[in-house]
Amino acid sequence: MIQSKKNRKPFIASTLTLMSLGAITLASGQVAENPIVDESIGSVFSFSTVGDSRQDPAAPDSTMMPLHGQDSIWLQNTKAWFRIEKSIAEQRSKMLFFNGDMIMGYGNAIAPTTTTIAGILGSDLMAFYKQYAFWRGLVAPLLETGTYVIPVPGNHETQWKAGGKKAQVANENAWRDNMGDLISNNPKLGAIMGSGLGAPHIGDERNPADSLSSDQSKLTYSFDYRGSHFAVINTDPVGKDSHAPTQWLQADLTAAQARGAKHFFVFGHKPAYTYFYGSVIPPLPALPLPGKPAGLDVDIPARNAFWDVIESFHATYFCGHEHIFNTMQPRGGAWQIMVGSGGSPFEANPGAATINANDRKYAWATVKVDSLDNVQLKAFGFDDHFGATTLLQTIALP
Repeated sequence: MIQSKKNRKPFIASTLTLMSLGAITLASGQVAENPIVDESIGSVFSFSTVGDSRQDPAAPDSTMMPLHGQDSIWLQNTKAWFRIEKSIAEQRSKMLFFNGDMIMGYGNAIAPTTTTIAGILGSDLMAFYKQYAFWRGLVAPLLETGTYVIPVPGNHETQWKAGGKKAQVANENAWRDNMGDLISNNPKLGAIMGSGLGAPHIGDERNPADSLSSDQSKLTYSFDYRGSHFAVINTDPVGKDSHAPTQWLQADLTAAQARGAKHFFVFGHKPAYTYFYGSVIPPLPALPLPGKPAGLDVDIPARNAFWDVIESFHATYFCGHEHIFNTMQPRGGAWQIMVGSGGSPFEANPGAATINANDRKYAWATVKVDSLDNVQLKAFGFDDHFGATTLLQTIALP
């Protein structure tokens, strides 16, 4: 069950000792501690989503320089991510879907062949596990204050950069080792979610038509909750990088619809449609950055087949990968909500002319489903100088 505001005070107080936190400010300028509260009149539940908190030691955002030891070693933007986490806890979201790239990763997490201490400590396997451990420590307070954390694999978790940015079986295994307990139907999940959780599909249920070669258990999975269906997909499986398990998703959503699900929420790391954020405002030259597709649109026919499924179920697709906040309706119907704005170095450089004023905002989205089956999304964020948190956008979802 969600804890009362009174019981949340130790978490809030502890975070305030770690950093200076801006007040949450609504678009009207009014200050509110909890813009979305789960126990509000008519509310069934709410969830939040964000992704991409990992730091980049080689190319951090210039506003974060110099990196202090904590973030240069553990490779997180701790200041930005912990502030987002604290805000999500105050909003009393039932769940947090974290859309990948929670660690720098990008290695090959095979067992090291060396027997020296230095070799073991310097191995990719050790790097993966210690980065996962630090991130798990950061999100642990959410699990103790009433928000269940649901992880989504990203390319930094599954791919090996030196191997051509290709997903590796060892990396998928490391994911299960470090995130699998969150995906299992464990006592903590039941304690937070309470009644209404059903039809979990967390095993290796690959559809042959998706041509996937490796075990996808706890990488692609789904469940029902209080009349809604939630599907998590691995957008960088072994041998099919930058591809969604479209046939699995079609079958999964069809089965959920037959069970009576009314709302469909899909979470993956890479976007279906790249957000080209570069300015096209005269007299500046056109800069449709990032210049080439960044997501599933590296294979347009496969991307279109995936989006056909999203559209046909009036689903909403949440993603990250691009370190930026953006919302779009690519075909005018279903929404793609990009919240790759959890702390990783921004896509847009400071002072760059971009399409949207929110392109350098640390941001997340919180979705509320009410008893009348209305679904409302509110996106919140704060700027790269850690000013006040503001309401960035409100959307009525299908």
